[in-house]
Amino acid sequence: MSDNNSPAPSLYASREPIFPRRVSGNFRNLKWILMIFTLGIYYLTPWIRWDRGPQLPDQAVLIDLANRRFFFFWIEIWPHEFYFVAGLLIMAGLGLFLFTSALGRVWCGYACPQTVWTDLYILVERWIEGDRNARLRLHRQKKLDFRKVRLRLTKWVTWFLIGLATGGAWVFYFADAPTLLRDLVTLNAHPVAYTTMLFLTLTTFFFGGFAREQICIYACPWPRIQAAMMDEDTLTVGYREWRGEPRGKGKSREGLGDCIDCNACVNVCPVGIDIRDGQQMECITCALCIDACDDVMEKLGKPRGLIDYLAFSDEPRERAGHAPRPIWQHVFRPRTILYTTLWSLVGIGLVFALFIRPEIEMTVAPVRNPTFVTLSDGTIRNTYDVRLLNKHGEDRPFRITLTGDSALRVQVEGTPYETVDVPANETYLTRVYVLAPSGSDAAEAERTEFRFWVEDLTNGDRAHTDTIFNGRTN
Repeated sequence: MSDNNSPAPSLYASREPIFPRRVSGNFRNLKWILMIFTLGIYYLTPWIRWDRGPQLPDQAVLIDLANRRFFFFWIEIWPHEFYFVAGLLIMAGLGLFLFTSALGRVWCGYACPQTVWTDLYILVERWIEGDRNARLRLHRQKKLDFRKVRLRLTKWVTWFLIGLATGGAWVFYFADAPTLLRDLVTLNAHPVAYTTMLFLTLTTFFFGGFAREQICIYACPWPRIQAAMMDEDTLTVGYREWRGEPRGKGKSREGLGDCIDCNACVNVCPVGIDIRDGQQMECITCALCIDACDDVMEKLGKPRGLIDYLAFSDEPRERAGHAPRPIWQHVFRPRTILYTTLWSLVGIGLVFALFIRPEIEMTVAPVRNPTFVTLSDGTIRNTYDVRLLNKHGEDRPFRITLTGDSALRVQVEGTPYETVDVPANETYLTRVYVLAPSGSDAAEAERTEFRFWVEDLTNGDRAHTDTIFNGRTN
């Protein structure tokens, strides 16, 4: 019979920090390459120069929030072209589904920002405090001596500087990088820039330095979604227990499998799991356990691949002693082909839309208060607000004309001519009058359809918008 006075058991276990051991191998080298590549793109991209004319910063990649535009080398996305951004997000989602279906959580293991910055922070920690055993001893050391304080402060300061560089690189995407850097150093930048940098610095410092695998396990929704993207043909990191069991140590290997229970795979895991326990939600398929196990197998003179990228559908074949199916048969199957086809169609559609979009655009808004005005000579006049968009990097003369009823004529407010000068990379609003002589069909009819045309006089590009002319109502 239980004691009602005994304290209830705790449902919360405090986190035990994970200190992955250093490992070398093909997958670890691949992670180093991708880390350098992705961090290089992030930190260096804002400093790539691109001539955008006298009106804009000479920056290749720029998010211009003030004018709600996005610049990517020769591509310029305007606010009304948000469908390009939506298309890129769809491609990113389909790409994630594709890679997960083919290779499991390969994005999480190699290219996710949380993984990349955590790898960088662990590398700094290892340089300063030593490899796994040295870091464990330092963590378990109760005495707070000078050495422990020195190592911890050195590590935290380095982490903070990496976070500061991360936040600084982010704000450089939203303004001319050299100018903003000068303003930041001289304390002349906008408070929003400092606030954004501080927020990103602290979140990078905390997520990469302290939270680490907790973000992947508890904060990220992808581990819970990935099961829907995977099937028995998905290649993911797994343990060949039919070859490794029963595991055990000792010189006499009679009756034992290839696994010597050295825990090398556990000690290198950045999320602290044992891959030999089967597929787990926490696994990010970084494949460091493969490198660690292959190194042990080579030293024992055993075949590599006790832990490897494998598919569950190959298990019966391998248990029977047959070779697994070729990798390409796992990668190229109906599900991945469908994802690839959808991804390609969206990409082709975006490229097609990018190349056919006009460099000039116009929108017309009829002024309906009043609907029309009768001038002293009986002429009927309608008023329109016309917005002209010039996507070129220099000012351009635009001519406004119309087609439809031959009696209608155009008059641009403030000028006797039909042309207006539209500034570079701007939307220009002008008021346009359309006149119908007294007695003409358009003046007497209630509604007359016609088409506004705008022509770039520099290169002949044209755009049009259909609207109506309101005549005298009898």
